[in-house]
Amino acid sequence: MVRPRRLATTLLVAALLSAAGVSNDTIGEPKAPTPNGTSGTKSAPAPDGTPAAGVQTTLPVSIEQALYLIRSTVLTLNDANRSGNYTVLRDLAAPDFQVHNTAADLSQIFADLRRRNFDLYGAALLAPQLTVAPALDAEKRLHLAGFFPTRPLQINFDLSFQVVGGQWRLFGISIATPEARPVQGQVQAPPAKPAAPAPKNP
Repeated sequence: MVRPRRLATTLLVAALLSAAGVSNDTIGEPKAPTPNGTSGTKSAPAPDGTPAAGVQTTLPVSIEQALYLIRSTVLTLNDANRSGNYTVLRDLAAPDFQVHNTAADLSQIFADLRRRNFDLYGAALLAPQLTVAPALDAEKRLHLAGFFPTRPLQINFDLSFQVVGGQWRLFGISIATPEARPVQGQVQAPPAKPAAPAPKNP
């Protein structure tokens, strides 16, 4: 995920990926103590099922809250792409994000999704699949990454959030739309062979 001060680098990377046939629209990123207090902390179990001493897994938010943050962020971006107005997306983000990204910047960064009319509505219909557990990074930002299993292109997301006024607010966002992964156990049919010409009557 690219930090806010690297907007020019982001646009260059997006252009290179677009040329390769892959969309990867990425922006900014910031801090986050856990809002409203509670963090779930539990020991990771040993192979025999007993908790391993000194090894802990921290869950800074509930799964339900993580799913809400993911879905609301992607759908807000979808509204911005459809309308061409990125003001609401920017206004809902953390102050550090706002300082380094104008609405015009966001419009330029997400231009490829708009050009392709790529609709992110799958975020409203499908449950996101997390590829990593919700976690805080070294600077206490909440990191959520995974994908929505849409087809033929899936929606990959990599998001970070910062606590502002007791609420998680967007600090960084990366969206990519690669080809969907094959369903496990599904065998892809070979390409059809051209039909042989019918024999001509003598």
